[in-house]
Amino acid sequence: MDWQPLILTFKLALITTFLLFILSIPLSYWLAYTKSKIKPIVETLVSMPLVLPPTVLGFYLLVVFSPNSWLGSWIQEYLGIQFIFSFHGLVLASMMYSLPFMVHPIQSGLSGLSSSLTEASYVLGKSKLTTLYKVLLPNIKPSLLTGIVLAFAHTIGEFGVVLMIGGSIPQKTKVASIAIYEEVEALNYDTANVYSLILFAIAFCILLFVYVGNGGYLKRFWK
Repeated sequence: MDWQPLILTFKLALITTFLLFILSIPLSYWLAYTKSKIKPIVETLVSMPLVLPPTVLGFYLLVVFSPNSWLGSWIQEYLGIQFIFSFHGLVLASMMYSLPFMVHPIQSGLSGLSSSLTEASYVLGKSKLTTLYKVLLPNIKPSLLTGIVLAFAHTIGEFGVVLMIGGSIPQKTKVASIAIYEEVEALNYDTANVYSLILFAIAFCILLFVYVGNGGYLKRFWK
């Protein structure tokens, strides 16, 4: 059995989750508190991966970042980055496809906070940035944990979007979900079963950790 697809999968999930966390905090903050007229449009765009088939997103990423397109050729020529059939492309596609799983919990947590927290911080002379990182985020730890875990778990299970933009290049873009598909096609059900059981067990443990942690079961257990 080749363990490289699993290693590549968790590497992709870790990098994607880290980058999404950095991107989603300011985006979620803006969505939670803005009164801009374009907010519904931004929320719609963020939520599109929830309803779009992953192959649709993968197809348009393939078209936009293809070396034959002006954007893809410009990025490849001046930045030296190739998104098609590369690990960079997997990260980009995974970030776009897992974005709502990170943004929605954080946005919901921020929206649920009392406005008195923000007002008190401003009265004490704290800036918006300090208020966000020192006051608001520490009060939505369950939401942050949910967003991180859901984005990580969702990235592990991606198939269509990573197949479209990354293909199946061993040690480069062949993640576990693609390896399972190929093993089933080759009638290697034992190997496909091992891959599947490992992903199932990890996804189960991750989600169980979220529900146990956010539900307060650990605190009640230790009392």
